[in-house]
Amino acid sequence: MTITLYGIPNCDTVKKARAWLDARGIPHAFHDYKKAGADPAKLNVWIAAVGWEKVLNRAGPTFRKLPDTDKAGLDADKAVAVMAAHTSCIKRPVVEHPGGLLVGFIEAEWAAALG
Repeated sequence: MTITLYGIPNCDTVKKARAWLDARGIPHAFHDYKKAGADPAKLNVWIAAVGWEKVLNRAGPTFRKLPDTDKAGLDADKAVAVMAAHTSCIKRPVVEHPGGLLVGFIEAEWAAALG
């Protein structure tokens, strides 16, 4: 099974998710947004799969600190632009796996999809 986990290494939720995968012996590649950035084409694929509302992290401090003009009138295209420019605005972690996409770390969902 090929799994790619996208996130930021110092994020507590990403650390929990990586530990969960490691504890179950599930190999995965890690894509570090801080080093490798976020591909707008990839963001569009995720949005097509689960919706921009689920991929965009509006609860985090990075999003809250954005100018109101960046936060107003959000739609899929504007969400992609915000996330590409501010990778901390992407919900973490995102996991691509052969059966689909997981956004955020909800253990029961992960166990169902990857267990």
